[in-house]
Amino acid sequence: MLDKIAHRDFLSSPSVLSSLVKEYDDPEVNSQVLSWLVIHYAKLKMTLDAIQVFEQMGLFNVRPHLHACSALLNCLVKDGVTNMAWKVHKRMVQLGVVENIHVYNCLIHACSKSGDAERVEKLLNEMEVKGVCPDIFTYNTLISLYCRKGMHYEALSVQDKMESEGISLDIVSYNSLINGFCREGRMREAMRMFRDIKSATPNHVTYTTLIDGYCKTNELDQALELREAMEAKGLDPRVATYNSILRKLCQDGRIRDANKLLNEMSERKVQADNITCNTLINAYCKIGDLKSAFKFKNKMSEAGLKPDPFTYKALIHGLCKTHELESAKELLFSMLDAGFSLSYCTYSWIVDGYCKKDNVDAILTLPDEFMSKGLCLDISVYRELIRRLCKIERIECAEKLFNHMEANGISADSIIFTSLAYAYWKAGKSSAASKILQEMARKRLMITANIYRCFSAADDSGNKVLQIFWDHVVERGLMSRNTMNKIRQMAM
Repeated sequence: MLDKIAHRDFLSSPSVLSSLVKEYDDPEVNSQVLSWLVIHYAKLKMTLDAIQVFEQMGLFNVRPHLHACSALLNCLVKDGVTNMAWKVHKRMVQLGVVENIHVYNCLIHACSKSGDAERVEKLLNEMEVKGVCPDIFTYNTLISLYCRKGMHYEALSVQDKMESEGISLDIVSYNSLINGFCREGRMREAMRMFRDIKSATPNHVTYTTLIDGYCKTNELDQALELREAMEAKGLDPRVATYNSILRKLCQDGRIRDANKLLNEMSERKVQADNITCNTLINAYCKIGDLKSAFKFKNKMSEAGLKPDPFTYKALIHGLCKTHELESAKELLFSMLDAGFSLSYCTYSWIVDGYCKKDNVDAILTLPDEFMSKGLCLDISVYRELIRRLCKIERIECAEKLFNHMEANGISADSIIFTSLAYAYWKAGKSSAASKILQEMARKRLMITANIYRCFSAADDSGNKVLQIFWDHVVERGLMSRNTMNKIRQMAM
């Protein structure tokens, strides 16, 4: 019966839960029923409902069952809602719930997802004080976190601790350690770890990780040898394995060999995925063979795969390189129509292409084309276009776009103002730059640390022009000198 009523939309509402709690004056009954609801909603991934029930338990001072807390925490961490997970943990402790290994594993998993090694150390100390012993899941999560952060000493220390406590490493443990070395190109250590595997059997992930590592360190022969060893163990390569080798072949310009490998995949009934197709499309675009690239895109659609942002970007870049700007622009609109957002790079390729053809009118009419096609014309479009025009010193065109933007009722942000001001400053037009900064101050816009870093990283003038510009910005009160000095000290 509870299973049926739990699916009613109104059950998790505060008013219904309040009536339910008042109906039964027995705290234990209320705890059991509401805890069951939390578990039920968490299992069904109805996270908001689970949170709502949990919060109501807190309001009525009903202590949830430990299993309900761990189920909710696990659900939140898997969904990536780590901030809420910490709030739930704090509240459950306030309600008198004592953590067990499952709760701590959820919290350590949350730390792993956010890359918070410091918080993990605090949790481990807390576990030790409370006498909660780590299990294989705890150790594997720690190894994975440390390896992803390049903390190999700490990861190997966890391995030593596991062995000293009589806990055998499983293949997940070994795969994380091997992946940590491969990520940094330390293939000798990765292979040493591979040969040291005991009490576990290497799987597809193990071999694919090593093959990918060798491909990234330009050691294709070793990668192919490992593939043979993998097959000799009865493990047929899967799409991820093929993708690693395909990527390397395409990087080396060996398109013919890549196509042979693709045919092998087809013969072995290994279904290509978006990464496979994008790798080939990108390779064809790089050598200017747009006909083959689009042919492959069509094959991709025929196979039931949908183009993703990488597909569109590779084709747009290829079209811009071959000066087919109108086709590139149409594909850009198709990308937006498909629901994808454009990056600064994508706009840059279009802008640079038209500027090389000395066709700035095509850039100026882009916003109107957005509107005529029913696409969203917001500040992001103007921001990226103006940024690029300022970068390549086409200030007059940037200013025209700025005026067009304001005529459409869109107000400039700090990035647009800073781009224009610095472009004028570099061009020796300090009065025009000061006028822009003055307007920025009037609108109470500030230059943040991120904007500062972005402009400093992009500037390659090799002189003190940028430094003088930032001093001028500070004098105008658009950024505090303390902030600027801190950023400079961190960069030293």
